[in-house]
Amino acid sequence: MASYFRRWRRLAAAAIGGVIALHAVAAAGQTWPSRPVTLVVPFTSGTTSDLVARALGEHLSRALGQPIVIDNRGGAGGNLGGALVARAAPDGYTLLLATTGPAATNKLMYKDMPFDPQRDFAPIVLIGKSPVIIVARRDLPATTLKDLIDFAKANPDKLNAGFPGNGTLGHVTGELLKQRAGITFSQVQYRGSTPIITDLLGEHIDLAMDSMAAYVPNIKEGKLRALAIAGAARWPGLPNVPTVAEAGVPIEASVWYALLAPTGTPPEIIAKVNAAANEALKAQQSKDIFDNLGIVAAGGSPTDLSSFIAGELAKWAPIIKAANITLE
Repeated sequence: MASYFRRWRRLAAAAIGGVIALHAVAAAGQTWPSRPVTLVVPFTSGTTSDLVARALGEHLSRALGQPIVIDNRGGAGGNLGGALVARAAPDGYTLLLATTGPAATNKLMYKDMPFDPQRDFAPIVLIGKSPVIIVARRDLPATTLKDLIDFAKANPDKLNAGFPGNGTLGHVTGELLKQRAGITFSQVQYRGSTPIITDLLGEHIDLAMDSMAAYVPNIKEGKLRALAIAGAARWPGLPNVPTVAEAGVPIEASVWYALLAPTGTPPEIIAKVNAAANEALKAQQSKDIFDNLGIVAAGGSPTDLSSFIAGELAKWAPIIKAANITLE
């Protein structure tokens, strides 16, 4: 009988503790935020991710009534900043402006990931997508993607293509293009877009596959030739550049940006950030900034983002495996 009462007291204590915890979560959601919120950007200052975070941060600050502090933590393809947020307290005061890599595809390539994005992050909202663009040096004997494919088939291994780093979405898209179009070209890995553009302008490489923002000025000035955009539709900023699919190659590839929180963050806080971010994406200022960066605004619910990320992993996993892309 004594053991029965001890067991009953333990169960009652656990139930009371659960009720107290639920009330604490609800209270946290109602009072949050009561101090500044840190938005970690897992890349350096001045990158597209940084610009997106700062534009979004201004709107979130006004909507939530507290400063949004941008914390740039670049390194390891976004994994350093991602790990910082994965280890942070799930109280809503540390969020992550993630890109495709740290939010999804890095786990398919890095041998020792310090976190698992699907386990350690709670989805908040998909911010936007920036389609990968296929760009050529101005005097390449190909004015369309079909021309490029025909040239590559007639001249095996003669072309070389620059990518903004091993394992980046530009690199993986290049592997997918080779697979789908049945062509080959050599690869030149760079650190970022700027040296790629320099070598394209200097005619040291033939092609580039990268997120498009940095290339648009030179394309508009006629210094570089855009062959195709790997988006679902043509981008209004370059209306004469067709999609990759229009050239008969069924590829859609975009660098995307998403807001994430540490797993365990109260759902009331997730809902507040989601609502504020969706409102921010409707603002004209955000649209203007995104247009300049070549980003198509997204939005939606946390569930939408979770489903989107699952789809991205399913799409890119076999490509990365087939290309044997591994990173330290």
